Amino acid sequence: VPRIRDVETLLQLLQHVGATVEWHGPNTVEVDTRATEPRPLDPALCKEIRASILLAGPMLARFGRVTLPPPGGDVIGRRRVDTHFLALERLGASVSVGDAYKLEGKLRGADIFLDEPSVTGTENALMAAVRAQGTTVLRNVASEPHVQDLARFLVAMGASIDGIGTNTMTIDGGQPLRAAAHALGPDHIEIGSFIGLAAVTGGAITIDGVRADDLRSTLLAFERLGVRPRLDGTKLIVDADQERRIRPDLGGHVPKLEDGPWPAFPADLMSIAIVVATQCEGLLLIFEKLFESRLFFVDKLIGMGARIVLCDPHRAVIAGPSPLRGQVVESPDIRAGMAMLLAALAAQGDSVIQNIGQIERGYERIDTRLTALGAQIERQGS
Repeated sequence: VPRIRDVETLLQLLQHVGATVEWHGPNTVEVDTRATEPRPLDPALCKEIRASILLAGPMLARFGRVTLPPPGGDVIGRRRVDTHFLALERLGASVSVGDAYKLEGKLRGADIFLDEPSVTGTENALMAAVRAQGTTVLRNVASEPHVQDLARFLVAMGASIDGIGTNTMTIDGGQPLRAAAHALGPDHIEIGSFIGLAAVTGGAITIDGVRADDLRSTLLAFERLGVRPRLDGTKLIVDADQERRIRPDLGGHVPKLEDGPWPAFPADLMSIAIVVATQCEGLLLIFEKLFESRLFFVDKLIGMGARIVLCDPHRAVIAGPSPLRGQVVESPDIRAGMAMLLAALAAQGDSVIQNIGQIERGYERIDTRLTALGAQIERQGS
């Protein structure tokens, strides 16, 4: 379990409703929910993370009601909650909206087509469906590695789920669930971030414990930028001094890198790819399909010397390579913050990154881990 701020906040929310949480070592946590109660969730904690909404499905399924303040998290565009509540309504819940979302009802199986393949929407519907009486078919679901991880954990607890890893899952609900132990799989977003780190600095890195199937679209994207990691079993190796030459499309056209729902290139790696592209020779069109505010951080890269034209909220053209110079910049969200950290490591001179709490929401001990790899990073303040 990554010891990151978002996980810590989610565990505090569980404690707020009566769960017992105990850490065993740095990355193993034990959660006992036998004493939980259907209390309203803490608004201040919910405001800190987007993942607070993930308590809606399981608490509704267990207690028949839940009061959920609006979730917080990264401001990277309009982030709908409709998918969550439409799915829970199809399972039998009633939803009222005011200062908080109030859901109640006895859940029963249903055939549900999600209006978008939302990751957290899929996870909420899945957790509710395993406790709903009868069979539920979830269609157009997200199938990212972490969604698959959740489904496998639920199966270990006694749930009956078919179609894990596909866009349609069938759940035989109402099965008794039991406590279980589960080891999380590797974080493909963090792996992609460290590939980007090696690419922009010209260094070499070996990442152990990877799953090749989780990295297909990520490796294709980096290969387009002239960065070619090698897989050796469960190890991924990025050799030093990659070519870093953007491969043009046939006919000499400017290539396009776009994100999309799994198994397409992950939206959470788009900020990383942008920084890498600033250090690669050639032109690249970035097409951010999912979030209309994610690209706004590029003005900070432009201030560091990057040659980027923001065409509209979803598209940008990058011309590289551009020498970057150190600046004082702010971390606007988890992924853009990590991207700015990569840019600072690639830049000449010193940089100061403010609001580093955003980075620490998604990356564990990132300063000490990068220092161990040879980066010169000094933390200022607590």
